[in-house]
Amino acid sequence: MKMQRITLHDIATLAGVTKMTVSRYLRTPEKVKAETAERIASVIAEVGYQPDADNPVIASHSLPRIGVLIPSFHNQIFADLLAGIESVTSAQGYQTLVVNYDYDRQREEEQIAAVLAFNVKALLLTETIHTVRAEKYLNAAAIPVAEVMGLSHTPGRINVGFNNNRAGFDMTSMLIASGKKRIIYFGSMSDIRDEQRYAGYCEAMAAACLPAGRIVPNKVSSVSIGTGMMTLARQMYPDMDGILCTNDDLAVGVLQECRVAGILVPQQLAIAGFHGLEIGQVTTPKLASVITPRFDMGKIAAEILIKKIQHQPTIEQVDLHYRLSMGATI
Repeated sequence: MKMQRITLHDIATLAGVTKMTVSRYLRTPEKVKAETAERIASVIAEVGYQPDADNPVIASHSLPRIGVLIPSFHNQIFADLLAGIESVTSAQGYQTLVVNYDYDRQREEEQIAAVLAFNVKALLLTETIHTVRAEKYLNAAAIPVAEVMGLSHTPGRINVGFNNNRAGFDMTSMLIASGKKRIIYFGSMSDIRDEQRYAGYCEAMAAACLPAGRIVPNKVSSVSIGTGMMTLARQMYPDMDGILCTNDDLAVGVLQECRVAGILVPQQLAIAGFHGLEIGQVTTPKLASVITPRFDMGKIAAEILIKKIQHQPTIEQVDLHYRLSMGATI
């Protein structure tokens, strides 16, 4: 059964005042008599009333908001990104409105429209390619828009990220330099960043005249998914001696499967992950990984957005780079 929403009229009736008085209390409580204000506050607390954040009258007196769209609430990399964003927004007096779109471009379009309806002051996106309709929404909004996690050059957009293609190339080159020749790429959702890393992997393999191989589950990465991919890869590529994973949790799943199967790492099989997540840094052996600046991406993007909102001069394109860690699995 759908619960009926508490309205200003309900609050007014319960407090024995007019709806206008309740509205005045919510906007400017200091202009309402102390006794009346106390009665209204008591009713609001009793019924658990929440002012309509979408109401322009109420919204005009609340903290300004920045919308944030992420593809998954289950991926640690976006938790770090959000922590970077919040480190700036909370200190600067802004709220964040965070929504998820499940790696679905159509869903992202719908969420962009929904977030813009809340009159946000700026928008932070984790994709650089959007639907035609989403682009129309973004352009019509006339607010600062930042795209993070990768590099792009969309006119009028803020961009803070790193080169996923080059990162894939560099880590593959490190695996090759360690003496591995049959290196397989483990993907996940085949989003633009995953495809860029795979392209870098392919370039490095081709430059060394080595054959490429790939497994793509089209699922959000996890330790259990990595374990399953390893089982499949052993059947498809029995001669593989190296694996590059698009995320560290996949690589940890691979490492666990190696322990069960008695495969020596890195002697028989080298393993590299991506993002430098804590789960990979505390394993034994320590996971090789591309260390990415997720917290800094969120922090710097939020700083630039707020400067844009306040019409202050600022840069718009930032390449934060990455670094490679050999860990103990190469």
